[in-house]
Amino acid sequence: MTRDAYGQAYQEGFEMTVRFLCSRGVPYDNADEVAQTAWVRGWERLAQLRDESLVVTWVNTIALNVYRGLLRRKPMSAILFEQRDRTVGINLAAIDIARVLTFCRPSNRILLQQCMSGVTAAEIAQKEGVSETAIRIRLLRARRDARSSVEGKKSVPNRASVALAMVQQNAA
Repeated sequence: MTRDAYGQAYQEGFEMTVRFLCSRGVPYDNADEVAQTAWVRGWERLAQLRDESLVVTWVNTIALNVYRGLLRRKPMSAILFEQRDRTVGINLAAIDIARVLTFCRPSNRILLQQCMSGVTAAEIAQKEGVSETAIRIRLLRARRDARSSVEGKKSVPNRASVALAMVQQNAA
């Protein structure tokens, strides 16, 4: 095959090679690069082509082998990390906060839940008919009680302290 005929085959067959790779499950961006590499390797080994009518099939075989080589060289851990990033994470803070709230007295639990849901101390005070300072003192005492009950329990992980700190930040 002459170099001019190969150039003509490249112009006619490049898109076919890309579609062939895509049909084998190769992402389009990768298929385009692999097809380009395969046509270049075909150019470099043009003397090995036996039947000029099968040039596209020959280059498609080269392309498939190039892609398989890329897969072998690519570390498998990268695929696992990509899949792990797609999974939905568990909100451990919410679990810990729920656990902390189970250790609280009902009145403290209600007060802390209101605070975590975004209700301000002024709004709670207005609803309860007391001063805002009284609500802030109740919140302080509720957080102290929760902390002491969490520190006394061994079944709660250390993340509970972090959850309690989040409640404090939310209250401020």
